[in-house]
Order: sequence, then structure tokens, then C-alpha cells
Amino acid sequence: MIDVIVAGGGPTGVMLASELRLHGVDALVLEKDTEPTRIVRALGLHARSIEVMDQRGLLERFLALGQQYPIGGFAGIAKPSPEQLDTAHPYVLAIPQTTTDRLLTERATELGAEIRRGRELVGLSQDDHGVTVQLADGSQLRSRYLVGCDGGRSVVRKLLGVGFPGEPTRVETLLGQMELTAPPEELMAVVAEVRKTQLRFGAIPLGDGVYRVVVPAEGVSEDRSIPPTLAEFKQQLQASAGTDFGVHSPRWLSRFGDATRLAERYRTGRVLLAGDAAHIHPPAGGQGLNLGIQDAFNLGWKLAAEVNGWAPEGLLDSYHTERHPVAVDVLNNTRAQMELMSLDPGPQAVRRLVSELMDFTDVNRYLIEKVSAVGIRYDFGQGHELLGRRMRDVGLNRGRLYELMHDGRGLLLDQTGRLAIAGWADRVDHVVDASAELDVPAALLRPDGHVAWVGTDQQELLGQLSRWFGAAAG
Repeated sequence: MIDVIVAGGGPTGVMLASELRLHGVDALVLEKDTEPTRIVRALGLHARSIEVMDQRGLLERFLALGQQYPIGGFAGIAKPSPEQLDTAHPYVLAIPQTTTDRLLTERATELGAEIRRGRELVGLSQDDHGVTVQLADGSQLRSRYLVGCDGGRSVVRKLLGVGFPGEPTRVETLLGQMELTAPPEELMAVVAEVRKTQLRFGAIPLGDGVYRVVVPAEGVSEDRSIPPTLAEFKQQLQASAGTDFGVHSPRWLSRFGDATRLAERYRTGRVLLAGDAAHIHPPAGGQGLNLGIQDAFNLGWKLAAEVNGWAPEGLLDSYHTERHPVAVDVLNNTRAQMELMSLDPGPQAVRRLVSELMDFTDVNRYLIEKVSAVGIRYDFGQGHELLGRRMRDVGLNRGRLYELMHDGRGLLLDQTGRLAIAGWADRVDHVVDASAELDVPAALLRPDGHVAWVGTDQQELLGQLSRWFGAAAG
């Protein structure tokens, strides 16, 4: 029996597989597509996802292939980067989703995850001991757990009968990569003029004469899985800009909507949902891929603990408890951004007001913390202001904090030298070191970097070790 089957080989699925493999859990990824997609929907990583890559020792791979840009702006309202943002990575890393997919897939494979392409899940059933998966070729597989990371049209979610309430698509956008004949200076001038009012319009050079083109669609299609034609692109470019820029030779064409939906529950027995299978929302702010990666980062160590037999009661259920509210907040802020990008007089008036408010440093920082996800605080109960927040990377005498987290274990950062974790040494690292950047005597971090405890009392520490890492070893 396989430990965990992951349905879907996108960034959420392969990130989850990597997290499981760090803990020795067998992970099989089933991807229905025979080849990696060429469609580039997401264009970058926000600060929290950059931290995630740093915590797992992957950041250098991404930095080598991406480009750093200042972090700032909300709903296309350009503002300077906020001061004192709580991260060591206050930037956006521009990197195509296809590259992110490749790097994460390479990492999962290095760690021993198996990825099978051309394997479509069409049925499932579960009992007290595991999940049986039916594939399109008639074969069956058996696993202890199944995680649906299979996108907004998730087959896993539909087979489970999990509700997916929300709002349907109201506006649709065309997206594609193609060549243009218009001179670059003419293109830049027209795009700059159109974007003064229409923020869902643009043409970004990708090199070798190829551009990423985005333009509002005429209406809402019945089936967005059917790509638009080049003729449709030309028509909509003419409607928005008065020219089609001589577009030709498309590499791929796609369309996307602004539907907002959220799964009613992230867990049904031995089956869980993550990424777009659990939530879809407007693309404003570029948060979708990041949200999925962070779902996987939260779930991976918890599911591994369950498989390996040391998970305390309720740990796996805390995945829904913690991540569902995060998705609610993302759905809210993306819908708000879409409203602020509307050309109607009312939303435009609100946009002007929000722009004025963002001139206040605290407002600017608050909104950027939402989009970048560095402001997330899970509800761990009353306590220190760090409790429930992820800890930023800090310098230690021996190096950097995140360099100590590559193996995905818990970590006790102890500046007192008087604490002990004897019964949990197989799950938690005890680091006695000092940091001029950290004004707490000791902090217990979960494998995802969120602070589970702050203090000096040994008995309190033992209670939190039991709460998050199960019973002490005998």
C-alpha cells in the first residue's frame, strides 16, 4: 500500500510530495497530462513563498532563474515598498510558473517521490484503513491517504461531494503567448495609454519576439477549458486598443475568469484537498500559486506525522482550521481588488480613496502583508505576539535560522541553554544559539516555521511539544 497518493502534478502537488518525502513518507503523484503544460498563468513568488523555498534550501535555484522586483501596490495602485516589512525577503521574485513547476518537480524527484504522467483519476472510495483510487485505464491503486491537488475543476473534490460555494465568473480575460509585428515603441506607448483605465490589458516581452498578451474578453464563455482563437484575440485587442499589434504565431492561448469559490471542508476522512482544488479566486495580486504552495507547506508535515504514527490528536484536522480562514481572506482581498479595477464610477471613486489611504505607511504595509502572506497568524490561543506567526529568517551566531530548517523538522531555538527536549529529539532539533535580532529567550517552531511557543519554563515547553509533536519517545 502506498502511503500517500497526490492527484495533480502542479506546484501544489509536487511541493506536497517533497514535504512528505522529507519525513520518509512514500508519495506517488498522479498527473493526467502526459507532458508539462506550456501555459504560464502565474508569473512570480511573493515573500512568504520565497521564505518557504529558503526554509527548504531551494531559494538559490529560484533566484538563479528569476528576477527580483520591489514589493508594492494593491489592485494596480502603485505605491513605494512599505517600510519595516516583517521578512528578510521584501521583494517579488518574477519567475514563470513553468519554471517553478520544473524546479519543484526536480526537487520532489530528488527526494524520491514518484511522478506518473498520463494517469487520470476517475474514481475513489475509502474505508477505515485506506483509499482505493480508480484510474482511467481501468487500473486501481491503494493508499493510506489521498490528497486532491487537481485544480479548480477538481475530480477529487467532486467525487467526495464537497460543496464549492461562491460567486460565478463575471468577467473573463484572454491570455496567450504570441509574436507581434508592431514596433516595440508603438506597443509600449499604446499599452501605457490603455492601462491608464484598463488594468486587465498588457503585453510583456519574453524574448525572441514573443510576448505575453492579456486582454479583456468580450463576455463570459460557457466553457473556459476551450481556448480562444487568434481571431478572438485580434478582435478584443482592436476593441481595447484600436489595434491588434499584428499578433501572429501563437505559442498557446487560454482564458480565465474571476470566479470565487471555497471548499466547505478540506478533509473528508482520509482524503484532503489543497491548492485550487480547495479554492479559486480572481488572479488579482498573483496569489493563487503562492496560496497552493503554502497549503502544501502546512499540510505536508502534519500528514507525514499521521502516516508515521506520532501525530497528536487533532493535528491533521488543524490543516483545515488554519488554512481555510487564510483562503477566505485571499478570496476577500482578490474580489476587492477586482472591484477596484472596475471602470464604473463607483469603484473608481473607492479606488481613489484607497490610493489616498495607502499613503499612510501602516495601511500600505497591512495590504502588502495580505498579498505577500507574511501577515498570517494562526490561532494558537492567547500568548506572545509571535505566537501563531511564522518567524522571519534571523541571523544567529552560527549562521541563519532558515539554514537550520532544510530537513523539515521542528526546532527549538534556545538562547538560554537551560531547556531540554529529550523525548522529542527524533522530531525536533534543539539549537542553543543567540540572535541579536530576536528578543525572546526561546521559541519553539513547527516544521512550517510558525511559532508554537515562546518562553523559558520547561514544563510549558513540554506541554507544547506534546501538543504539536505527540507523545515523547519512551
